[in-house]
Amino acid sequence: MGQLRHERRRWERLPIAVPMFVRSQDIKGNEALEFATALNLSAGGALVAVRQPLPRAAKILLEIPSAPLSGPSKLPKAARQLPARLVRVLHTEGYHLLGLKFARPLLRGVPHKLRKIASAV
Repeated sequence: MGQLRHERRRWERLPIAVPMFVRSQDIKGNEALEFATALNLSAGGALVAVRQPLPRAAKILLEIPSAPLSGPSKLPKAARQLPARLVRVLHTEGYHLLGLKFARPLLRGVPHKLRKIASAV
């Protein structure tokens, strides 16, 4: 018999790898910049793999690199700098997986409602 699982996330996660820079302060309070990879993204946050440990109270700024666009562009504006806070850390061999919550969701409006449907299979 299937089992319903309560999902706490407000936003659906997309399992895509996105290269980004992580700006923060290291354990000694010095400014740190690391090239990292987001392993999944949602409108509310990201799971990011980094090599250097970060203190739990670190202020984090994610910066997504992009090619410069020349001339006046009619393309819609996209977020490239995302302030975030650390909500969880998983230490793995050689990496630290950071669960980050964005200061402001990337999408405005009603969040995607997640639900798990139990099956009898």
